[in-house]
This record gives sequence, structure tokens and C-alpha cells, in this order.
Amino acid sequence: MIRITELKLPLDHSNAELEDVLKQRLLTEIKQYHIVRRGYDARKRGHILLVYTIDCEVSDDEACLSAHAEDKHLQKAPEVKYQFVLNRVAGENLASQSGYQRPIVIGSGPCGFMAGLLLAQMGLRPLILERGKAVRERTVDTFAFWRKSEFNPESNVQYGEGGAGTFSDGKLYTQISDPHHYGNKVLTEFVKAGAPEEILFVSKPHIGTFRLVSMVEHIRNEIEANGGSYRFSTRVESILTDKERQVVGVRLSDGTEIASRHVILATGHSARDMMVSLYKDGVSIQAKPFSVGVRIEHPQSMIDKVRFGPQAGHEKLGAADYKLVHHAGNDRGVYSFCMCPGGTVIAAASEEGGVVTNGMSQYSRAERNANAALVVSVDPQKDYPDNPLAGIDFQRDLEQKAFILGGSDYKAPVQRVEDFLAGRATKRLGDITPSYKPGVTPSNLIDILPNFVVDAIKEALPSFNRKLSGFSFADAVMTGVETRTSSPIRIPREQNGNSINTPGLYPAGEGAGYAGGIMSAAIDGIKTAEAVAKDMGK
Repeated sequence: MIRITELKLPLDHSNAELEDVLKQRLLTEIKQYHIVRRGYDARKRGHILLVYTIDCEVSDDEACLSAHAEDKHLQKAPEVKYQFVLNRVAGENLASQSGYQRPIVIGSGPCGFMAGLLLAQMGLRPLILERGKAVRERTVDTFAFWRKSEFNPESNVQYGEGGAGTFSDGKLYTQISDPHHYGNKVLTEFVKAGAPEEILFVSKPHIGTFRLVSMVEHIRNEIEANGGSYRFSTRVESILTDKERQVVGVRLSDGTEIASRHVILATGHSARDMMVSLYKDGVSIQAKPFSVGVRIEHPQSMIDKVRFGPQAGHEKLGAADYKLVHHAGNDRGVYSFCMCPGGTVIAAASEEGGVVTNGMSQYSRAERNANAALVVSVDPQKDYPDNPLAGIDFQRDLEQKAFILGGSDYKAPVQRVEDFLAGRATKRLGDITPSYKPGVTPSNLIDILPNFVVDAIKEALPSFNRKLSGFSFADAVMTGVETRTSSPIRIPREQNGNSINTPGLYPAGEGAGYAGGIMSAAIDGIKTAEAVAKDMGK
């Protein structure tokens, strides 16, 4: 196969026009072609181009490459088929031996379920332990919280099958390096589980919450069909080790102990009690930077027009997104994060007495507002004591203050941008209706945010307005607080995937500080499952 990159065509081109351009480019017969990636170049409003990467099958690859030796956008297509590190027969032979101890996966978010899927496909019969409920039951609990303020601390946006990403925009793109094409394995499995096939080639694929729910169920069925099993409403209280600190199993909250010498820790960034337990048990943990701030909402129609001009609303473009960055004068990074086109701001608390915001979209991205986190970097060396777990207290303090400011009933405090810039409380809202449920309370976010966060956002808003016209318009709504951008800790690990001082414990995904989003977490789950399989296959 020959790969063509940076192939640009008008937004409204036909399939015949695409095929003609391919023939003109290669100057040879094309047997078939496959779209690898489709994005767009919107730098010129009103003249947006689609940008393709396409693999073409020709009669003679070498002759074609030789004829186009000077064309840097025409190369041999790479092999992207996933190769297992342990074949199924070898895995099944291991699992059939007397005294076999199944690998344990703690958590069933993207990292956990992809690790479980890989282990199951290799015949190793993983056991997945999830403190929350199965995804359908969890969805009922989550919607009860949004609609009636009925909060369940063990079944919510953060805890349960599918992880925090289940209630999100379902973004499936990442900026991490992926030389082994793990991402293709993830996307292929997602399509098998019911995700739309377009995620295999669009430049910024997403699924949306409702599709994620059914997809997660399909992956569970696949894991169970391959010998793996799940236990829901099962909270791991501690990791068991021997005198040499080798993992020998886990202890559950009901006192039950399960033996295993291979435990994948894929708990997500909100399993604070697990972080505390690990630290008390001597597992090496480091503080790491994270970010805090607010959610900001604008009319999606405004974002579409600013980004796409007269071509706003085109079906191939969909709802417009944005990404903004500013380095503030107080030496803080300010940036937009987890932007949700045509979505809603959601309640994402995992502890009683706290308000946490996040963003969510359905596949259609058809809601009235656009929202994104507007956050400022937090530096452990500057902002809190020399304690690896102090970042948890930093987050929790903000969440509890937001809870009180919102009325102590899980309503979120909100403020108009004009009022925030002027330093005054919002008394009434303007043209934008906040989407956050269970509800909002007009407030002054300056009363609860750290001074360095307030100063940095005040400086960034006019800068962002110059980059994206209308961003800081008066009635844009800011909802507090956004604290779960990433884990406040990292559990350092060796190249073989083990914790640096607790062999047999495999820290993985967002909670361990190695991912940020569905895709990177799922990829880290694959890498960690490979590490476990290699060790078990020795």
C-alpha cells in the first residue's frame, strides 16, 4: 500500500473528484483505496479545505515510490495490525496450570477495560474489580443526581463501569506518541463494540455518552466470552505484599482477600481513598502538577461562526471546537481543556459535600451551548506542602467551598464573565442559560478561587478574546469548580511496568499519572497488559 498525506480538497468535493485527484497524484492504476484520516484546514474562513491521509493499493509499490522519490507526502504505508506479545495458546496453557493466580485489574474505565480485554484475548482470564456499578445501573444513579440531587458516593460520574469518560464528549484523540499503533487497536475494538466506523479516520473522533454506554457493555461481554470476569460494587481497600514487597493479592472492603502476583491499578484520578491507602502501605507516590479553574459556556452558534465563517453548519465540519493557551504574567499556564461542542456542563462529584464540574456531549453535539474547562496550572512546589497527597486536599478544599457557595445542595456557583472581570458578584444571568444540573446559584467565584487562579484567568480572557472573537463577551457563563483535570499524584514505575518499590503492582492510566483522556488511558491499559503478559509468560 502507498500512503498519501496532506491531500487537500474543497469541502464539497465528490467521491469521483477524490478518485480523480488520487489518479493524477500517483499516475498509475489504483486498485482500491482506504481513508486513513480526514481532517480540515480552517485557517482561511470561508475557504475551508478537507485534508486527507489515504492508503492506495497499486500494482507495483516500489515502482510507484521510485517515480515519486522527491514527494515527501507519498510513502509506503506502515503496518498497523496489532500483534499480541503472548499468543492465546500460551496464555490458555498458563491459565490451566494448577495454582494459577489470575491477574487482577482494579477499575473498569478505559485503562482498566482495555487492559482486561487484552489479557482476556491472550487467554489469561483476568478478574476486573470495580467499586461502582455496571454501566446501566450507574447511569440511573448519575441521572438521579443530576435531576434530583440524590448523590451516591459509590456510583456516580467518577465511579462505575466505563470510568469518568463514560459521561463526557467521548473524545478519542490524543497527542501522545504512538509508534506501535496501539491507538488503532483501541479504535478497532471500539468499532467492534458499536462505535461509528468514522472514528477510524476522522481527525478528531468522538462517540458521545449514550454510545459509550452500550459500547462499554459490549466490551464487557467480549472480556467475559474470553474467560475474564467482573465483580461490581467491590472496593479494593489495600494491596497485599510479602516481606520483599512483592504483591501477593488484594484485600476488599469486606475483608475478603484475593491472591494474585499481578495487579493492575487502573482506578482513575478520583479514587482518593485508594491513593491514601497505597501511601500508608509504603508504595512510592509523587506529587505532580495539575490544573484547576472553571467551566465556561458560550453559544455554540457563536463558536461555529467565529471558527468556520460562512461554512458554519456544514455537515462535514460539525460543531466547531477550540483550543486556547496563554502564559500569564504570574508565571502560570492558562488553557482551555476538554472542550465539549454542543454539550452540557455536568455535576461530577465523587464525595459528599463537594461540587465538581465536567463537560459532556452526545454524538450529535446538538445542544445550544459550547463549554470547556478554563483552568490554571497548579505547581506542587509553589502551592502546597511537601506531601505527595496534599494535592488531594487542595482539590477537595475548592470543591467544598464551591458546594457552600452554591447553596450546600449540589447547585454550582456561576458568574458572568463581565462580572468576574469587574470583581463583583453576579446577581442575575444574561443571554446564556447555564446547562449545569442540578442547578446553579449566581455568585462571586473570586470568593473561592485562589488568587493566582483569579489573576491568571483575568489576564487570559482578553487574550483569548483576541484569538477567538467573543470569547470574553459579557454574558458568557463561568461555572465552578473544575478540579479533576488530571491526577494530583504519580505512582512511578519501572520500564517493565512495575511500581518502582512494589513489584507486581502495575500503576496505569489517569489515576497513576500516565494518561489524560479516554484514548491515552486505553493505550496505557494495553501497554500495561502487555507488561503483565510478558512477566507471566516468563
